[in-house]
Amino acid sequence: MRRIGTALAAMMLAGGGLLAGAVPVTAAPTAVDCAVTWGSLDKTGDAVASRRLTDVRTGQHECFDRLVFDAQGTSADPIGYTVRYVDVLHQDPSDAVVPIKGGAILEISLFAPRYDPATGVPYPPLPAVDVTGYRTFREFKVTGGSEGYTQAGLGVRARLPFRVFQTANHLVVDVAHTW
Repeated sequence: MRRIGTALAAMMLAGGGLLAGAVPVTAAPTAVDCAVTWGSLDKTGDAVASRRLTDVRTGQHECFDRLVFDAQGTSADPIGYTVRYVDVLHQDPSDAVVPIKGGAILEISLFAPRYDPATGVPYPPLPAVDVTGYRTFREFKVTGGSEGYTQAGLGVRARLPFRVFQTANHLVVDVAHTW
């Protein structure tokens, strides 16, 4: 009788241990949908007044690489821009060819002077941006500018879809990893 009680107690403890160690079932992480509808045609945005650029930075995301220009002013002030693919990047205003790494080149023109319009004194240069190891970006250069504009070139892996939008004091350029 004692053996049956011991065996029964052992079975109950083992069963209880199994129940206590049970892990709740959770859903497997879902894959991010990287389908884009942005296209690769020219993108433009109008500005009421020019904005001084204060910084430029980049980031890597699961579906795209991101380039961000920071500007002075209020968030309600639109930042004027034109972003388009070009076969060759020509420096404004000299028209000199600017070599840039990548299978395709985005030319970025911003309605943002490189100098103080009141005094003519140049603003500090934007920082260099290192895109080594990025999935889509290959090289970024601030290439020139004149008459209230700043020009930059972004070398990318291929002619991929991109979007441009403003959020607060930031102009954002996203380039998708795939079509």
